[in-house]
Amino acid sequence: MADLNIPPAPAIAGARHLHSGKVRDLYEIEEGPYAGHLLMVASDRISAFDHVFDTTIPDKGEILTRLSLWWFEQLDDLVPHHVVSTDVPEEVKGRAVICQKLHMFPVECVARGYLTGSGLREYDATGEICGIRLPHGLVDGSRLDPAIFTPATKAELGDHDENVSYEHVVRQVGEDDAAALRRLTLDVYHRAEEIARGAGLILADTKFEFGVRQDDLGIRTIVLADEVLTPDSSRYWDAAQWNPGHAIPSFDKDVIRRWLLSPEAGWDRESGATPPPLPAETVERTRAKYVEAYEKLTGHSF
Repeated sequence: MADLNIPPAPAIAGARHLHSGKVRDLYEIEEGPYAGHLLMVASDRISAFDHVFDTTIPDKGEILTRLSLWWFEQLDDLVPHHVVSTDVPEEVKGRAVICQKLHMFPVECVARGYLTGSGLREYDATGEICGIRLPHGLVDGSRLDPAIFTPATKAELGDHDENVSYEHVVRQVGEDDAAALRRLTLDVYHRAEEIARGAGLILADTKFEFGVRQDDLGIRTIVLADEVLTPDSSRYWDAAQWNPGHAIPSFDKDVIRRWLLSPEAGWDRESGATPPPLPAETVERTRAKYVEAYEKLTGHSF
């Protein structure tokens, strides 16, 4: 497991810290009207190549939170979501939500409408992704029509998710839930892809997390959870730059990855050494990409 160097989560009055990931800190609310619910806080942390940097990206947590809330509204008729309130403690206002406790599925629900990233590497090696046979001759950026459901296991923090077959998901969660997860993943992807295209962006791929809530009558509902369709969980491209066969810059931490691999950084990814601190210009360019994605998608200024 990689040493991610995640800083201690700040204490929040009336809430108990449960867990910290690369970006989010999760608390259980112990007092007040939302006692028993979860407080999910998006930090300004940024990671690349399994390292969380000491340098943060200003406003990133607020951008991610605002964008997730906007997307939950666009998807409300397709699938319920886990957000209960944005009435959060003052010290995390704007970058946190109060949400339901759910029984989470142990599956990363990935939709791919374009071939790139880990999907491209698997295709190049086997001609398949997650057991789905694809046509010959596809290249980086090729459109997949129809889009495909390519689930992955949820890895321990610092490890990498591993692509699995649909049959693996059936064995994990049962046939009915596996079918529902696949349907919801692709329904949400198609809705989001259409909205993104209207904003001049391509949604190449994205991942979702779902959980189950059960009401007092025992009625069981699958719920969309965590973040949704942000640059941290989704790969957005400028539609005008789409050129299959060539790497396409994305609206995320791609700026940081490219800098780290440049001669300017002087860092060898294979060395095991800690990456160098991020230059101010790289931080600002990364922030600008997150802001640009938010503003293009929502039509709102940040």
